[in-house]
Amino acid sequence: MKKKLNGKIAIIFGVLLICLYGIFGIPKGLGWKAIREAITQRIHLGLDLQGGAHLVLQVVVKDAVNAETDNAIARIQQDLQTSRLQGQAIKLDPNQPETIKITGIDAGKASEVRNDLSDHFSTEYDLTSGSDNTVTLTMKPSVLAALKSKTVDQAIDTINDRVNQLGVSEPVIAPYGLGEYQILVELPGVSDLNRVRDIIQSTSRLEVHEIAGNSSGYASEQEALASLGGALPPDEILLHGDSQGLVSDGQDHVFLLKRLSIVGGRDFRDASAIGVNDSGKQGVNFVLTNAGGEKFYDYTSAHVGGYMAIVMGTRVKNVAVIKGPIRDNGQIEGQFSKQQIDDLSLTLRTGALPASIIPIEERTVGASLGADSIKQGVIAAVAGMLAVMAFMLFYYRGSGINADLALILNLVILLGFMGYIGAVLTLPGIAGVILTIGMGVDSNVLIFERIREEIRLGKGPAQAVEQGFAHAWITIVDTHVTTIVSAAILFMFGTGPVKGFATTLVIGLFANLFTAVFVSRVIFDSHVNHKLVGQKLSI
Repeated sequence: MKKKLNGKIAIIFGVLLICLYGIFGIPKGLGWKAIREAITQRIHLGLDLQGGAHLVLQVVVKDAVNAETDNAIARIQQDLQTSRLQGQAIKLDPNQPETIKITGIDAGKASEVRNDLSDHFSTEYDLTSGSDNTVTLTMKPSVLAALKSKTVDQAIDTINDRVNQLGVSEPVIAPYGLGEYQILVELPGVSDLNRVRDIIQSTSRLEVHEIAGNSSGYASEQEALASLGGALPPDEILLHGDSQGLVSDGQDHVFLLKRLSIVGGRDFRDASAIGVNDSGKQGVNFVLTNAGGEKFYDYTSAHVGGYMAIVMGTRVKNVAVIKGPIRDNGQIEGQFSKQQIDDLSLTLRTGALPASIIPIEERTVGASLGADSIKQGVIAAVAGMLAVMAFMLFYYRGSGINADLALILNLVILLGFMGYIGAVLTLPGIAGVILTIGMGVDSNVLIFERIREEIRLGKGPAQAVEQGFAHAWITIVDTHVTTIVSAAILFMFGTGPVKGFATTLVIGLFANLFTAVFVSRVIFDSHVNHKLVGQKLSI
């Protein structure tokens, strides 16, 4: 009895058309150049094929911990002053920024100080009292771990925003599984590694600080410390300046600033050039967010006539007199190139990094090397596929045509799905395609050998095909499921190229299940339908 196959054949042609659209879309012409452009628009090339920059970055999470405890110290001092209690919050060991020690506590009010600290900081810090009227706050391990993890996540988000502003297509920015607190950055098509590194690394700490000492600065750090009696208070910092603004002698100066900024980091929204003034200095206009503007307005309203320092990175760029309340914008004057202003604008729009970043691995892949990789990979894939198809035709005769058609459709489905999901094709991904071809052949060999076995037992073509597929089905599913699980693990824990391999392999395996079991079966059934009674199956 002949089988009705019209519905199944329609499904196969439907899948074929859908996948061809996934590969080519709608080409703008019929020439080879137009077709190639259509393919590259749908299937993106990875770093190793297109060329570009590869970086592994170390996030210095200690910076974020330092910033957090600096804020805690400022809050502690404010709380103690509000409660009229004596005490000085300091960090004893730079290598352990998570620990804060309160010294100078009045012996008669030690319990009050501890209770005050417990009320405000016990959720984040463990408190221990010393015999010398001191209290030590140590950040809880769970809070410390969460802060470090959050720092890496924020760094990834910020870097991703900056890379997107550069217009890089299909970047890879993700945690690097081979190191602690490390980030993998892969930027296809990028050749200027130095600029990318500078933009990614830049903490862009454009901040406004209150000046605690001489507004004109000091000639050296020793002079600044001498003005303080030799000891730097924990709530103040020393920064070098570019001798601009109020200082005009062209010499480097040291400024004494309050540690906590008035506004900084994500309080800034943008920066832009405002032209060159009469003295030949390039001006930069910065704009604050609404929340930052409110903070700035509150401070400048209360400190009219005072001085503030504009800090970029770790240097004082400008010292300004507060002539009146300022709400949401200001200006910096200095020797800036257009590139510096553009980069500053970019980093301010995308926000400051939560911690500094150190490159621990850098390399670039040239476009010519990528083109050679594509050529060699395609040659390997085509040669492998042609060799497999020739073997199937030679060994399985007429049924080899069945296997070859299934292999071609397998490849079309694989590339079509990659086009739809926007997957990136890498050199290991091409290896995944070749491996998929091998898995497809393996499935066909299992089915064909089972059909041969059934024919040797004396069964007719229809029964042999039926029993061959029925017996081979479980084995095929078992081998594919185990391989898919392995590929899924590679995708979850691997880096860019490994993920490319896993992606193509998983898609190819699912496609192979469809082609080897469904498509191949339909072709066999159609062939059997057209056979005369007693005619043997060519296998």
